[in-house]
Amino acid sequence: MAESKRGQETEGRRERKRRQTRERIEQAAMTLFLQRGFEATTIEDITEAADVSKRSFFDYFPSKEEVVFAWQDSFADRLMAEIAARPAEEPSIAAVEAAITATVIASIDERGLALAELIHRTPALKARDQLKYARLEQALAEALLLRTGNAPAERSRMRVLAAVVIGALRVGGEVWRERPPGASLQDFAREILAELWSILAEFGDEAKTRL
Repeated sequence: MAESKRGQETEGRRERKRRQTRERIEQAAMTLFLQRGFEATTIEDITEAADVSKRSFFDYFPSKEEVVFAWQDSFADRLMAEIAARPAEEPSIAAVEAAITATVIASIDERGLALAELIHRTPALKARDQLKYARLEQALAEALLLRTGNAPAERSRMRVLAAVVIGALRVGGEVWRERPPGASLQDFAREILAELWSILAEFGDEAKTRL
């Protein structure tokens, strides 16, 4: 029993050390990217700043591009968790609005905003950045479908809802860069979603004339 407990504690320390090393690499890389620019920063620069070997770097990240997007990877997980936490009886649109707003606010800080700007002005990163929206759309559709008990009849509806919401999120990210100084991220997220529902309602009215 004691031996088993020691094994669990050792495993816990190992995992904690790996997490701390990964975080140290991320922090060192982000600092250098924001100071020098992405192209001007080498993997050697990152490993020296993080005090790790080049081999250790590749144990965690296949490339320096993946370090940039590491902070985005948790966004989909947070979004799915927020969707799952919404009341079961809540309408899908209300659940999406609350979850998206909460996830955006929880995930974006000053460094995140600076990194988003770095991605926007670095051609090598912009193409990779578009993949996140496809992943978010899939994650959101799966989370919404789970709320319906994976009802086959709801699959198409939830996929369409996820597609339009993530499309609005993409447009919102572009519009955010043109925001006035001091704009509230929370208010902005709500305004973008409110505009989305209004636009969809208008298209819905137009679509009825085609039936």
